[in-house]
Amino acid sequence: MSTKQAERAVGLFSNSYNCAQSVYAACATGDGLNEAQRLAIAAPFGGGIARQGEVCGALAGALLALGEANGAAMATDPVAARSVLYARVKQLTETFRAAHGSILCRELTGCALDTEAGQRVFKERELHKNLCTGLVVFAAEQVVSFTAAGA
Repeated sequence: MSTKQAERAVGLFSNSYNCAQSVYAACATGDGLNEAQRLAIAAPFGGGIARQGEVCGALAGALLALGEANGAAMATDPVAARSVLYARVKQLTETFRAAHGSILCRELTGCALDTEAGQRVFKERELHKNLCTGLVVFAAEQVVSFTAAGA
């Protein structure tokens, strides 16, 4: 891990927070919310939106952090800010997909996390440690580089 945000994200993820919560809370840069609020906001996005296997929660947390980083611009000129934000989101999403082959939780894990059988496979394969921790690190490092570079 090369950033303090990635280390913090892994710490949160290891402490029972989901992937989205961990990345968002560790990487958000705005002053308007505290960590507890960020953890609450991102709670529904773990497991690909409430274990439905949709967009990876680590990526969703990164996108929330990007959105927050663009908050001031969105308040003053939402049309222009949205165009810039969407370009950043597209780039981050494409980077994630290129690195991992998908952005969907169900494809990344090979599990239907909204079923008992899928959760059992997830645990048996130790995917929290063997896959998802790496996705959390990757997403956190990417969002930090995107916000730092103004990409």
